[in-house]
Amino acid sequence: MEKPDRAATSATTTVAFSVLTKPTGAVCNLDCKYCFFLVKEKLYPGSNFRMSDDVQESYIRQMLKSQSGPEVTVAWQGGEPTLMGLDFFRRSIELEKRFREPGTKVLNTMQTNGVLLNEEWCEFLCENNFLVGLSLDGPREMHDAYRVDKGGQPTFHKVLRSARLMQKHKVDFNILTTVHAANGEHPLEVYRFLRDEVGTQFIQLIPIVERINERGEVGNQEGSRVTDRSVKPDQWGRFLITIFDEWLRRDVGKVFVQMFDAALASWVGAPPAMCIFSETCGDAVALEHNGDLYSCDHFVEPKYLLGNIQSQPLVQLVASAPQRRFGADKRDTLPRYCRECEVRFACHGECPKNRFILTPDGEPGLNYLCAGYMAFFKHIDHPMKIMAELLRRGRYADEVMGILAAEEAKLAQAVARAGRNDPCPCGSGRKVKRCHGAPAVS
Repeated sequence: MEKPDRAATSATTTVAFSVLTKPTGAVCNLDCKYCFFLVKEKLYPGSNFRMSDDVQESYIRQMLKSQSGPEVTVAWQGGEPTLMGLDFFRRSIELEKRFREPGTKVLNTMQTNGVLLNEEWCEFLCENNFLVGLSLDGPREMHDAYRVDKGGQPTFHKVLRSARLMQKHKVDFNILTTVHAANGEHPLEVYRFLRDEVGTQFIQLIPIVERINERGEVGNQEGSRVTDRSVKPDQWGRFLITIFDEWLRRDVGKVFVQMFDAALASWVGAPPAMCIFSETCGDAVALEHNGDLYSCDHFVEPKYLLGNIQSQPLVQLVASAPQRRFGADKRDTLPRYCRECEVRFACHGECPKNRFILTPDGEPGLNYLCAGYMAFFKHIDHPMKIMAELLRRGRYADEVMGILAAEEAKLAQAVARAGRNDPCPCGSGRKVKRCHGAPAVS
């Protein structure tokens, strides 16, 4: 642990890191039933949950001084960050201009429910090149199942209006879709809605896993039971596989699904660009409205509080021994079942927050979603190998669509020539009548 501590004494750190900054803490204008963060208000009783000018300036200054790369990302999240108002973000842009190192480009991102976005907001976001993540869980009935306002009223129409406004003003945005009990059985309906009706080209898929502790409480990383709203492991696997197959047939190079991009990176041997699939973690911290820094957005809990950036530099907190241990624990606490798994290279146990069930041989620490991920990663192996090879040869990944179409045509011809009781030409070991020659299920 000596190297991070030495790095922490300098102006910048060799540890590349990102910060999810919550200027309103857990305060939000919606009351999404599965939101794990709303309960974090209890950490700060009596707070006004608004980032002060001093904390804002300290964060921007330290963030821009601590990174040595050509680009630095300033990421705003919540709660709901737009509750701070436009003037807060105008001031952030001015602070970035003041503290930006020569030759450094500052990228601004914001995750929002979109309810407060209007023409003025969109003009600002476009003018300052914000990348916006808009939360939308699919068609109206699926979105409104859990994403409601403080009065329990639906929000779909407001979110879709925000998407149209951002398109009108040419704001760069993607869609973040959580997968849960209300939409988990409808992957194609969700995907085609986002692609065809919303018109987005960038999609993030996030599984909802809500743990229930012994006191029946939800919102902390405790307990081995999950709520009825949570997506089931096999359901999650089917959801990913079904969307992947649709994407593979027609959308490679046109629609970008973060989960698929991260998987392809693993097959190529590049960093996955999603912390959940990295071998270790700890380089994506969460900053509360008052300057408190936590190990991770999913671990904003007292025992994961690293300190406050007003009293200790951000760079030192990120590079501290406790945070380095937090990150290394992801790798070092993997059960043997995971260490020996054939898809470990792509998964690495996924997020530690979901590793709370037992392996088949009774060892703790298996990911709740393991069965779904294993099915997904095995399913995509063949096309991922093709795309990885295309990229290594300096070609484009979207060529996989033509390659697979040709393979399917060749297989169809072979099946047509084979007898019903012959081994299927696909190599499955089953008879044709029970494999590719089986009647289609409507």
